[in-house]
Amino acid sequence: MANRLTDKKSPALIWKSYWSVKRFRIMAVIGTILLLAILIGFPFFFTYIESRQGAWLNDGLLSRIPAMDFSVPIFLIIWLMSAWILIRCIQSPDIFILFLTCFILLTLSRIATITLIPLEPPAGLIPLKDPLTSFFYGGTAIFITKDLFYSGHTSTQFLIFLCLTRKTEKRVALLTSILIGIMVLVQHVHYTIDVLAAFPFTYLIYLLGKKIVRPALNIHAMPGA
Repeated sequence: MANRLTDKKSPALIWKSYWSVKRFRIMAVIGTILLLAILIGFPFFFTYIESRQGAWLNDGLLSRIPAMDFSVPIFLIIWLMSAWILIRCIQSPDIFILFLTCFILLTLSRIATITLIPLEPPAGLIPLKDPLTSFFYGGTAIFITKDLFYSGHTSTQFLIFLCLTRKTEKRVALLTSILIGIMVLVQHVHYTIDVLAAFPFTYLIYLLGKKIVRPALNIHAMPGA
Protein backbone atom coordinates (compact mmCIF):
# COMPACT_ATOMS: atom_id res chain seq x y z
CA MET A 1 0.00 0.00 0.00
CA ALA A 2 2.79 2.39 0.99
CA ASN A 3 4.67 1.90 -2.23
CA ARG A 4 1.57 2.63 -4.35
CA LEU A 5 0.96 5.79 -2.35
CA THR A 6 4.53 7.06 -2.56
CA ASP A 7 4.82 6.30 -6.27
CA LYS A 8 2.01 8.82 -6.94
CA LYS A 9 3.61 11.69 -5.00
CA SER A 10 6.67 13.82 -5.55
CA PRO A 11 9.71 13.03 -3.37
CA ALA A 12 9.34 16.42 -1.66
CA LEU A 13 5.78 15.69 -0.53
CA ILE A 14 6.71 12.17 0.53
CA TRP A 15 9.62 13.41 2.63
CA LYS A 16 7.45 16.15 4.17
CA SER A 17 5.00 13.50 5.31
CA TYR A 18 7.71 11.30 6.79
CA TRP A 19 9.61 14.19 8.34
CA SER A 20 6.49 15.17 10.29
CA VAL A 21 6.93 11.98 12.32
CA LYS A 22 9.16 12.79 15.29
CA ARG A 23 10.59 9.28 15.61
CA PHE A 24 11.53 9.29 11.95
CA ARG A 25 13.35 12.62 12.30
CA ILE A 26 15.26 11.47 15.36
CA MET A 27 16.20 8.15 13.79
CA ALA A 28 17.30 9.79 10.53
CA VAL A 29 19.48 12.37 12.30
CA ILE A 30 21.04 9.89 14.74
CA GLY A 31 21.59 7.35 11.97
CA THR A 32 23.32 9.92 9.75
CA ILE A 33 25.60 11.01 12.61
CA LEU A 34 26.46 7.40 13.42
CA LEU A 35 27.26 6.63 9.80
CA LEU A 36 29.56 9.65 9.55
CA ALA A 37 31.29 8.64 12.80
CA ILE A 38 31.85 5.13 11.43
CA LEU A 39 33.30 6.47 8.18
CA ILE A 40 35.64 8.75 10.12
CA GLY A 41 36.76 5.83 12.28
CA PHE A 42 37.35 3.45 9.37
CA PRO A 43 41.00 4.42 8.68
CA PHE A 44 41.98 3.77 12.31
CA PHE A 45 40.17 0.43 12.43
CA PHE A 46 41.59 -0.89 9.19
CA THR A 47 45.10 0.28 10.05
CA TYR A 48 44.76 -1.76 13.25
CA ILE A 49 43.56 -4.98 11.61
CA GLU A 50 46.21 -4.79 8.89
CA SER A 51 48.94 -4.60 11.56
CA ARG A 52 47.93 -7.70 13.55
CA GLN A 53 48.62 -11.36 12.94
CA GLY A 54 45.74 -13.64 11.99
CA ALA A 55 45.11 -17.25 11.06
CA TRP A 56 45.16 -18.86 7.62
CA LEU A 57 42.22 -21.05 6.65
CA ASN A 58 42.51 -24.23 4.62
CA ASP A 59 39.95 -23.49 1.93
CA GLY A 60 39.58 -26.51 -0.34
CA LEU A 61 37.34 -24.73 -2.84
CA LEU A 62 39.50 -21.63 -3.10
CA SER A 63 42.66 -23.68 -3.63
CA ARG A 64 41.06 -25.11 -6.80
CA ILE A 65 40.17 -21.72 -8.29
CA PRO A 66 42.87 -19.87 -10.28
CA ALA A 67 43.03 -16.24 -9.10
CA MET A 68 41.84 -13.61 -11.59
CA ASP A 69 41.53 -9.83 -11.27
CA PHE A 70 37.86 -8.73 -11.36
CA SER A 71 38.42 -5.30 -9.78
CA VAL A 72 36.82 -3.39 -12.65
CA PRO A 73 33.54 -5.37 -12.89
CA ILE A 74 33.32 -5.65 -9.10
CA PHE A 75 33.49 -1.92 -8.54
CA LEU A 76 31.40 -1.14 -11.61
CA ILE A 77 28.60 -3.22 -10.10
CA ILE A 78 29.14 -1.82 -6.62
CA TRP A 79 28.99 1.82 -7.67
CA LEU A 80 26.08 1.35 -10.06
CA MET A 81 24.05 -0.42 -7.36
CA SER A 82 25.11 2.17 -4.79
CA ALA A 83 23.86 4.92 -7.09
CA TRP A 84 20.59 3.07 -7.57
CA ILE A 85 19.93 2.53 -3.85
CA LEU A 86 20.72 6.23 -3.31
CA ILE A 87 18.12 7.18 -5.92
CA ARG A 88 15.57 4.88 -4.30
CA CYS A 89 16.35 6.32 -0.86
CA ILE A 90 15.65 9.80 -2.22
CA GLN A 91 12.38 8.59 -3.71
CA SER A 92 11.29 6.55 -0.69
CA PRO A 93 12.05 7.60 2.90
CA ASP A 94 11.04 4.18 4.23
CA ILE A 95 13.74 2.57 2.07
CA PHE A 96 16.16 5.28 3.24
CA ILE A 97 15.59 4.76 6.96
CA LEU A 98 15.59 0.97 6.62
CA PHE A 99 18.77 0.83 4.53
CA LEU A 100 20.54 3.40 6.73
CA THR A 101 19.70 1.50 9.90
CA CYS A 102 20.58 -1.89 8.47
CA PHE A 103 23.82 -0.63 6.91
CA ILE A 104 24.95 0.75 10.28
CA LEU A 105 24.09 -2.55 11.98
CA LEU A 106 25.84 -4.44 9.19
CA THR A 107 28.98 -2.35 9.51
CA LEU A 108 29.09 -2.65 13.30
CA SER A 109 28.53 -6.38 12.97
CA ARG A 110 31.45 -6.70 10.55
CA ILE A 111 33.67 -4.63 12.82
CA ALA A 112 32.84 -7.06 15.63
CA THR A 113 33.37 -10.24 13.60
CA ILE A 114 36.58 -8.97 11.98
CA THR A 115 37.91 -8.00 15.41
CA LEU A 116 36.97 -11.31 17.03
CA ILE A 117 38.12 -13.50 14.12
CA PRO A 118 41.52 -12.28 12.91
CA LEU A 119 42.44 -13.89 9.60
CA GLU A 120 45.29 -13.66 7.13
CA PRO A 121 44.26 -13.12 3.50
CA PRO A 122 43.86 -16.17 1.23
CA ALA A 123 46.82 -17.38 -0.79
CA GLY A 124 46.97 -15.83 -4.23
CA LEU A 125 44.95 -12.76 -3.26
CA ILE A 126 44.80 -10.05 -5.93
CA PRO A 127 44.07 -6.72 -4.17
CA LEU A 128 40.89 -4.92 -5.09
CA LYS A 129 41.80 -1.54 -6.55
CA ASP A 130 39.29 1.25 -6.11
CA PRO A 131 40.36 4.84 -5.24
CA LEU A 132 36.97 5.86 -3.81
CA THR A 133 36.73 3.18 -1.12
CA SER A 134 40.48 3.36 -0.52
CA PHE A 135 39.95 6.95 0.64
CA PHE A 136 37.77 5.74 3.52
CA TYR A 137 40.13 2.86 4.23
CA GLY A 138 43.05 5.13 4.98
CA GLY A 139 44.52 6.11 1.60
CA THR A 140 44.96 4.79 -1.90
CA ALA A 141 48.50 3.57 -1.16
CA ILE A 142 47.21 0.87 1.20
CA PHE A 143 45.22 -2.16 0.11
CA ILE A 144 43.05 -3.60 2.84
CA THR A 145 43.35 -7.38 2.84
CA LYS A 146 42.29 -8.51 6.32
CA ASP A 147 38.67 -7.30 6.47
CA LEU A 148 37.63 -10.88 5.84
CA PHE A 149 34.88 -12.43 7.96
CA TYR A 150 32.37 -11.71 6.65
CA SER A 151 32.41 -10.25 3.13
CA GLY A 152 31.37 -6.59 3.11
CA HIS A 153 31.06 -6.45 -0.67
CA THR A 154 28.68 -9.42 -0.77
CA SER A 155 26.68 -8.43 2.30
CA THR A 156 26.13 -4.85 1.12
CA GLN A 157 24.84 -6.04 -2.26
CA PHE A 158 22.52 -8.51 -0.53
CA LEU A 159 21.28 -5.78 1.82
CA ILE A 160 20.43 -3.64 -1.21
CA PHE A 161 18.42 -6.57 -2.56
CA LEU A 162 16.54 -6.96 0.72
CA CYS A 163 15.71 -3.25 1.05
CA LEU A 164 14.53 -2.66 -2.49
CA THR A 165 10.83 -3.22 -3.20
CA ARG A 166 10.21 -3.53 -6.93
CA LYS A 167 10.44 -6.93 -8.60
CA THR A 168 12.84 -6.00 -11.39
CA GLU A 169 15.28 -4.09 -9.20
CA LYS A 170 15.23 -6.87 -6.62
CA ARG A 171 16.05 -9.45 -9.29
CA VAL A 172 18.96 -7.33 -10.50
CA ALA A 173 20.21 -6.79 -6.95
CA LEU A 174 20.02 -10.49 -6.13
CA LEU A 175 21.96 -11.30 -9.30
CA THR A 176 24.64 -8.72 -8.47
CA SER A 177 24.91 -10.13 -4.93
CA ILE A 178 25.68 -13.57 -6.34
CA LEU A 179 28.05 -12.18 -8.98
CA ILE A 180 29.98 -10.14 -6.43
CA GLY A 181 30.27 -13.17 -4.16
CA ILE A 182 31.65 -15.28 -7.00
CA MET A 183 34.07 -12.62 -8.23
CA VAL A 184 35.61 -11.85 -4.83
CA LEU A 185 36.18 -15.59 -4.45
CA VAL A 186 37.82 -15.90 -7.88
CA GLN A 187 39.99 -12.91 -7.04
CA HIS A 188 40.87 -14.65 -3.73
CA VAL A 189 39.87 -11.55 -1.79
CA HIS A 190 37.81 -13.69 0.60
CA TYR A 191 37.60 -17.23 1.86
CA THR A 192 34.53 -19.24 0.91
CA ILE A 193 33.14 -19.00 4.44
CA ASP A 194 33.37 -15.19 4.29
CA VAL A 195 31.06 -15.08 1.27
CA LEU A 196 28.65 -17.79 2.41
CA ALA A 197 28.27 -16.25 5.88
CA ALA A 198 27.44 -12.85 4.40
CA PHE A 199 23.95 -13.98 3.36
CA PRO A 200 22.55 -15.26 6.70
CA PHE A 201 24.28 -12.50 8.68
CA THR A 202 22.79 -9.84 6.42
CA TYR A 203 19.32 -11.35 6.49
CA LEU A 204 19.27 -11.47 10.29
CA ILE A 205 20.45 -7.86 10.44
CA TYR A 206 17.72 -6.91 7.96
CA LEU A 207 15.06 -8.49 10.19
CA LEU A 208 16.46 -6.63 13.20
CA GLY A 209 16.56 -3.38 11.25
CA LYS A 210 12.90 -3.72 10.27
CA LYS A 211 11.92 -4.08 13.92
CA ILE A 212 13.97 -1.05 14.90
CA VAL A 213 12.59 1.32 12.25
CA ARG A 214 8.96 0.21 12.32
CA PRO A 215 7.99 2.63 15.14
CA ALA A 216 9.44 5.52 13.11
CA LEU A 217 6.97 4.99 10.26
CA ASN A 218 3.33 6.05 10.42
CA ILE A 219 1.23 4.92 7.44
CA HIS A 220 3.77 2.70 5.78
CA ALA A 221 4.12 -1.02 5.14
CA MET A 222 7.73 -2.15 5.46
CA PRO A 223 9.53 -3.40 2.35
CA GLY A 224 9.28 -7.17 2.25
CA ALA A 225 6.63 -7.27 4.96
